[in-house]
Amino acid sequence: MQTVTIKILAEKLKLSRSTVSKALSDSHEISQDTKNRVLAMAAKLDYAPNPYASSLRKKSSKTIAVVIPEVADSFFAQAINGIEAVAQDKGYHVLIYLTHESFLREKAIVKDIQNGRIDGVLMSLSSETTSFAHLHALAKKGLPIVFFDRVCPGIPTATVTTNDYAASYRATQHLIDCGCKKIVFLAISKSLLITGERLRGYQQALTDNALPFTPADILVCKNDMAHNNSLITKLLAKPNRPDGLLSSVEKLATSIYTVCNQLHLSIPGQLKVVCFSNLQTAPLLQPPLTTVTQPAFAMGNTAATILFKALKKGTIGLKNDSEVIPSIMMVRNSTEAIGTPFTEVAL
Repeated sequence: MQTVTIKILAEKLKLSRSTVSKALSDSHEISQDTKNRVLAMAAKLDYAPNPYASSLRKKSSKTIAVVIPEVADSFFAQAINGIEAVAQDKGYHVLIYLTHESFLREKAIVKDIQNGRIDGVLMSLSSETTSFAHLHALAKKGLPIVFFDRVCPGIPTATVTTNDYAASYRATQHLIDCGCKKIVFLAISKSLLITGERLRGYQQALTDNALPFTPADILVCKNDMAHNNSLITKLLAKPNRPDGLLSSVEKLATSIYTVCNQLHLSIPGQLKVVCFSNLQTAPLLQPPLTTVTQPAFAMGNTAATILFKALKKGTIGLKNDSEVIPSIMMVRNSTEAIGTPFTEVAL
């Protein structure tokens, strides 16, 4: 898809580039009729000004954008702390955009960033994002972008992730070692790359232990607690309910505990639970929750460090700066017998 420039607008309208530029900036030198023609053509061709062109980038805005699904999630809250630690040291402001897991909102935010004065972007995709044209358009502007946690395929830029496959494999193996024979995998999106990696690790652990797997063993939830509670209730109220749950996202932990309480199911007696989560209250839940804890602060800090390196040296070679930072598993009483000491397992 060709980027629409002032030169293209001028050729379409048979006007000089100077006239088009002045019309777009609402100059008094240009008649209203000409302004209307230019604005109409700009809207028709979906023209967006490029503040990142070399002529406009001589003065930095000293601002970076962080685009994330939410801040209620402890992972993203901790990642922001890591990002801001670097940004403050560099004298930059951090502008935080929340997609609330909405693809349409993500697209609108990206367009806003294209039309604004931002020096670089740190981004984690929404759970609804399955097409990436808006992100490719942003990358074509020459704006440095670093993806962290939920990354975008096909864009040659840096990514900061954790070892999702290995972590999920080890978490599943832990459930099996604790006696689980029927383990269900919970997710809020099957399209995200991290979900695919965690699902792959889960399935491989089942295969290696000769345990059966069917598509029904994947429960895809939404960004809606009431809906998720209903799905998990149906799952756990069945006669052949699972004896283990692996949740690939933090927000489902609350739903799991709520439903188990309502159904009078004992954790870990009747159901063992592991959750990918950075909840600082995990040790305080009853029983304390076994978690795969991502290095959220380090991931945010590393992503910001890579971005500022690109702002200093340019985006060439940015894709070679990708990092994978391992998670750890905190084994607590949601999988072990009550009274078992907490243990930390490298993944």
